[in-house]
Amino acid sequence: MDKKRLAQMGLLTCIALIIFVVEMQIPLPVPVPGMKLGLANIVTVYAVYRYTPKEAALILTARIILGSIFSGNPSALLFSISGGILCLFGMIFLKCFIDEKHIYLSSIIGAVLHNMGQVTAAAAVTGTMSVFAYLPVLTVSGCIAGLFTGICAQIAVNRIGVK
Repeated sequence: MDKKRLAQMGLLTCIALIIFVVEMQIPLPVPVPGMKLGLANIVTVYAVYRYTPKEAALILTARIILGSIFSGNPSALLFSISGGILCLFGMIFLKCFIDEKHIYLSSIIGAVLHNMGQVTAAAAVTGTMSVFAYLPVLTVSGCIAGLFTGICAQIAVNRIGVK
């Protein structure tokens, strides 16, 4: 990996982290555990379509680890990493079928996968299946948030276009 590429990845990680920290300050009208806008995932979706899978995974992992440190909630690391990895693998797979003109579709499915990963981790931690009751609400909110982040990532891919 050359220096320019590494610097670009570092900047993307910083952008995602800044978005994450700002998003933590936005109150949500619905008090459902695990529900959030997921705006930092704009960078993840962009990275999936503009970088190698390994590079996208590095950007995501760095953002999740640093985000859990900056938020002061290291216990959230498990939930974020499980959702993030499932989302990332899903979008990398979908990239084979969904072209750059329809990134929003990949983002929507990725958001739903992210919620599924988080709920599964919550079930494992709590030892109860009752957390799956949140999945319908999280799926709907994930589709809406995924559409928004996908549209934003689509705009970034079209305007920035780094390859």
